[in-house]
Amino acid sequence: MEMLTGVIETINGIVWGPMMLVLILGVGLFLQLGLKLLPILKLGTGIKLMWGGRSARKGEDQEGEISPFNALMTALSATVGTGNIAGVATAIFLGGPGALFWMWCTALVGMATKFSEAVLAVKYREVDEEGNHVGGPMYYIKNGLGSKWAWMGTLFAIFGTIAGFGIGNTVQSNSVASVIESNFGVPMWVSGVVLMVLTAAVLIGGIKRIGNVAGYLVPFMAIAYLLAGLTALAVNADAIPAAFDLVFTHAFSPVAAQGGFAGAAVWAAIRFGVARGVFSNEAGLGSAPIAHASAQTKDPVRQGLIAMLGTFIDTIIICSITGLVIITSGVWTSGDSGAALTSAAFAGALPGVGNYLVAISLAIFAFTTILGWSVYSERCAEYLFGVKIIKPFRLLWILAVPVGTVVSLDFVWLLADTLNAMMAIPNLIALALLSPVVFKLAREYFARQENDGEAAESKS
Repeated sequence: MEMLTGVIETINGIVWGPMMLVLILGVGLFLQLGLKLLPILKLGTGIKLMWGGRSARKGEDQEGEISPFNALMTALSATVGTGNIAGVATAIFLGGPGALFWMWCTALVGMATKFSEAVLAVKYREVDEEGNHVGGPMYYIKNGLGSKWAWMGTLFAIFGTIAGFGIGNTVQSNSVASVIESNFGVPMWVSGVVLMVLTAAVLIGGIKRIGNVAGYLVPFMAIAYLLAGLTALAVNADAIPAAFDLVFTHAFSPVAAQGGFAGAAVWAAIRFGVARGVFSNEAGLGSAPIAHASAQTKDPVRQGLIAMLGTFIDTIIICSITGLVIITSGVWTSGDSGAALTSAAFAGALPGVGNYLVAISLAIFAFTTILGWSVYSERCAEYLFGVKIIKPFRLLWILAVPVGTVVSLDFVWLLADTLNAMMAIPNLIALALLSPVVFKLAREYFARQENDGEAAESKS
């Protein structure tokens, strides 16, 4: 076991090393420039489409299983999770306040990546034997790049199926059980059983029920967390200007050791800011387009404009709130890391309730991640084995939830983290190779919008 762990640790160091971070940022920047900054310039359009996409457009209900809005919420349910609470704190602990700046940079190029992933997911999706729309990297690799590249899609599906049981299931249930035990004294196995029952109740209904639950739960949890964060920032309002100064200063200059903070070089700020940014918003990993492929829409670009909001909401909004609460509180130099650091920051600003707010938020975030990732891994398994695998897969997924609360997960986390990165490699290659398709569809969509606008204006 030690030898296997050593081998995987070596692979992990390679796949999450500088080359991977350069690949993720490089592909994202290439797509952003190729789209002429469209994801940033059309942010307002995306928000309008998201709001209008709360139900299917007339005449399009036969094109997918869930509304465009619920597709985004399903993707966000898997994306908004421990990375937004523990991940941001770890980035600041290891890289200093400047890491937050590099998380923002990752998100800005990641918006183009998410846009492209969703466009290709809808463009190349298929209908399975049960009549459901299925898509994602494995399908746009097979249908977009041709049969000679199909092996790469198969690799993605293998990595996605296995990784989900770690990063999307057992690791999440362990996080929920741990935080509830430490704050409320509930035994971990009890939390595991409750989580299993709740997960089963949702999963039995498939993608439609997951989409409906996500459509209600994700906006509620995100808004509640943001309100708590804004309240904490209001308490420390006088420290906000200095916090921004620290973020921008230490993005380009080293941080000296102070208090319990060991100090950090600029490279540490870049490395951990980018790595935790990707971990948080999953842009480039290829997971989110699996959910967007089920959207009730005929237009790939419309769904792409909605999908890119996932990265914006996750990193630019939620992660920023977490990071600024930590920095303005001053506890980032305490030596704490992960969820403990975020909890200490909120408890300092909101005594008596702050740590409980973080605990409840982390529990809900992690639960929705279990639901969202069940879609991703199930679709990967279906790609490999067909629809016959769906029921056995769901049963296995449900049974894995309580297991995560009572076993040591160091090896599981390491394996899942490694496979997560290995999912990104075939996906990023496919995005680069299929970028001309994305650019062409985007040009055609906005040309139609412009022509329709001119036609409407001439009639009036």
